[in-house]
Amino acid sequence: MSQVNNEKATNEMPKPDNQIGHVVAVMSGKGGVGKSSITGLLATSLAKEGYKVGVMDADITGPSIPKLFGVKEKPEMSPAGPLPPKTVTGINVMSFNLLLPNEDDPVIWRGPLIGGAIKQFWEDIYWGELDYLVVDLPPGTGDAPLTVLQSVPLDGIIIVTSPQDLANMVVRKAVKMANKMNINIIGLVENMSYLECPDCGKKINVFGPDKAIEETEKMGYPVLAKLPLDQGFAEACDRGEIEKYKGDIVEKFAPVTKEVLATVK
Repeated sequence: MSQVNNEKATNEMPKPDNQIGHVVAVMSGKGGVGKSSITGLLATSLAKEGYKVGVMDADITGPSIPKLFGVKEKPEMSPAGPLPPKTVTGINVMSFNLLLPNEDDPVIWRGPLIGGAIKQFWEDIYWGELDYLVVDLPPGTGDAPLTVLQSVPLDGIIIVTSPQDLANMVVRKAVKMANKMNINIIGLVENMSYLECPDCGKKINVFGPDKAIEETEKMGYPVLAKLPLDQGFAEACDRGEIEKYKGDIVEKFAPVTKEVLATVK
């Protein structure tokens, strides 16, 4: 079985018209931990700090970024290439779901086609001038996330996990993949960390103790935030209004944005 090279492959550059300052990817070892939500939170937080931000939805077969931001417009063509639609606060968004006739149409593709689409999002889309491009990686450590790690010049990644014991193993896989590719790990975010009782304020560990966090701290990577289960946040995402959400998660997520700005500059 062939192994991934320890060094990153030569990165393709985006079209000359694009001026992208920094690229940060959001990664998870498994699906269902809220990776796309964290991507949306990071992009929204950076935009509120006054930066020009774009989001590249590299999860071709499970795209959810347009739904989070309420974006339904198709990309328009320009002399410089396809233009990603903008959210209500001006964030550029590109997702394969915006190219489908219906948002619930499946993408039944094999790895090479998925990898090709990801490369086109980086090389052919006219992103314009951005301070930060946030990339929502496909879950796992297979061909699709590997394409991003090898094709896009990442300044760093944030790894998203959840408290379950199963996440202990998959986080280690994600960390080891990033290390093999010589990608800087900015830190971890534990999503769905606990539920706060609305009556007494007690924290309930719905998914058990922080197994993955314990293991990751042993590896020397910081835990940037532990976000609770929040019905209001989930409802805002379902409505496509992640940018309008002003609940407790925004404050708890602030250290993540601060660390990204401090590390990727």
